[in-house]
Amino acid sequence: MTAMYSADELRQLQVLAARLQAGDWHAAHDGVQRYSGLMAAWLHGIVHLQEGDLEDAENWYERAGKRFRQRESLARELEKLQAAIAQAIAERIAADV
Repeated sequence: MTAMYSADELRQLQVLAARLQAGDWHAAHDGVQRYSGLMAAWLHGIVHLQEGDLEDAENWYERAGKRFRQRESLARELEKLQAAIAQAIAERIAADV
């Protein structure tokens, strides 16, 4: 899921997730569009959940390999994404050593 991301890209996704959590979904949406890959697609889907655009959210969840209908609350989805990003950063740093 994270092999294509550098540690810096993962940190940028982490910042975008934090902006979304702070309620700035516009900035999160603008930023996430610069990234591809599964984790960015998941974040993009969560952004559309926050926005209330369930059709686009479902599309992005599918791109992320996630089951939209099995998602949890918005807050829980953000927690899970942030934990996945933190783990990916640790793995990337360990791999780069």
